[in-house]
Amino acid sequence: MIDYEAEYNNRALVPEHPALIEGWQRDAAAYRGEATCNLAIPYELSERTNYDLFLPDGGMPAGGAIGLFLHGGYWQALDRTFFSHMARGLVAHGIPCAVANYTLCPQVRVGDIVEEIRHLAGHLWDHYRKPVVAFGHSAGGHLTASLLATDWAQRGLPLRLVPAGLSISGVFDLQPLIDTSLNANLRLDRKEAIDASPLAMVAPSGTHLTAAVGGGESAEFIRQSRFIADIWGRGGVDTQLDIRGQDNHFTVIAPLADPHSDLTTHLVKMARAIC
Repeated sequence: MIDYEAEYNNRALVPEHPALIEGWQRDAAAYRGEATCNLAIPYELSERTNYDLFLPDGGMPAGGAIGLFLHGGYWQALDRTFFSHMARGLVAHGIPCAVANYTLCPQVRVGDIVEEIRHLAGHLWDHYRKPVVAFGHSAGGHLTASLLATDWAQRGLPLRLVPAGLSISGVFDLQPLIDTSLNANLRLDRKEAIDASPLAMVAPSGTHLTAAVGGGESAEFIRQSRFIADIWGRGGVDTQLDIRGQDNHFTVIAPLADPHSDLTTHLVKMARAIC
């Protein structure tokens, strides 16, 4: 029997996580200090529904895509200020990037967060008229996949508003979380967990999803990425599975801050391919 409490407890699995998270904060603050950026732009009226926009030299380009980074924290922790440097790679290649906040559980439910992020993608289109390449970590990987699976035409937006995404250490099946301590704040029941799971959504044929995961992560995180790549791939999505060395849950996103890393190169190619 799988011990889901242990499999999804990334902080226990990586004892050095406090130093790694402190490093995120330090690197994010340093990047904000040097970057061209507009901070805390609202996309809804709630306190946390805002984003930081990072721009390449010369400001907002006339064409091309816009990146959207979505942070992790199991939908109940962290905020955009930990992750400003995740925009560095795209911006260095001339691609603007938004780094987003969203309301956290238990103030809202997971489905509410998905809806907030959908509103954010619509806001980015309304204001910048650019398709969105979404990328996110952990819970942000879940939100990335949820954006790809959205019926944008039903919302009066371009059918392929979010045609490509990079989900890093994503959670695509929320049912295993029901019987863990994480659910004290998430408050998921079986139906809600299924409804919010990208694995249970109609595969968005014609889109691209790269599911990246650290080779040093728990078997459950690797399984989740394998499953979404397999199931969505059979449903007409162009999927790619990227198991990254022995990276753990906290080190696997580090290459995004490096303009010359393989992960940044892949993300840039995804962004340029959708325009």
